[in-house]
Amino acid sequence: MVKKYDVIVIGAGPGGMTAALYASRANLHVLILDRGVYGGQMNNTAEIENYPGYKSILGPDLAEKMYESALQFGAEYAYGNVENVKLTSAKTKVVKTDSEEFETDVVIIATGSQHRKLGVPGEEEYSGRGVSYCAVCDGAFFKNKQVAVIGGGDSAIEEGSYLTQLAANVNVIHRRNELRAQKIIQKRAFANAKMNFTWDTVVTEISGDGQKVTGLNVHNNKTGEDSKIAADGIFIYVGIEPMTTPFESLNITDENGWIETDEKMSTKAPGVFALGDVRKKDLRQITTAVGDGSIAGQQAFNYLETLKD
Repeated sequence: MVKKYDVIVIGAGPGGMTAALYASRANLHVLILDRGVYGGQMNNTAEIENYPGYKSILGPDLAEKMYESALQFGAEYAYGNVENVKLTSAKTKVVKTDSEEFETDVVIIATGSQHRKLGVPGEEEYSGRGVSYCAVCDGAFFKNKQVAVIGGGDSAIEEGSYLTQLAANVNVIHRRNELRAQKIIQKRAFANAKMNFTWDTVVTEISGDGQKVTGLNVHNNKTGEDSKIAADGIFIYVGIEPMTTPFESLNITDENGWIETDEKMSTKAPGVFALGDVRKKDLRQITTAVGDGSIAGQQAFNYLETLKD
């Protein structure tokens, strides 16, 4: 028998959990679905310094607090890898996972984004064997070793700074001649004696000995010079991509896969809302996801009220 809910929230990051909190507090029957552990990317963040109410808090600790809050009014949580969402009528949606199906009147998409890959030779081969996208997860494997960080945004520089607590040296490789990270993050990085920077450079190949990473081949965009850089670990932070494949049939994404919404988190599909990092927006932070989640949770209630008319 197919289980029926008023609202199904797909994704248990900070935005999804906030949406579930607001919707369940409005006495709606809510299910949160996620293919992994609740908390999303917070679980991969060592320290969060910009969430109001905490001078500093570990990412997994904040995830745990949000999870407890999200379920306090009766929302349910279940593991499920969502494969697609179908609008079976003007009102009903069917959410299909890899193991079962659910019916709901409202879908809130909070699947977030994932790290973009370089797409160079050796990246897939050495993934998990020296290539990583999470310093908090894998940094301990490179204690007193040489590591390279690819990228120049907030994530690259913050995670690079974190790695200096473990690695002997952190070489930040960036394709431009200046960083894109926030100035305060840059200031800390430039003052860190264990961080150095390789400018105007792109990675062309990740090399190894067949078992683990040994370094990378790089190309200087200005001089045209090709060279090799030795590294025991390579951490890649070159952008993010929306996780929206299950929703392609709904026709709610732009040409790059980001979901377009209005200020009420509504998509072009009736009764389908989206929030957080999966949206087409400029700032992707825990605080903005939480703000989106509160709006989406309340708008779910408002939408259901219109169905009663």
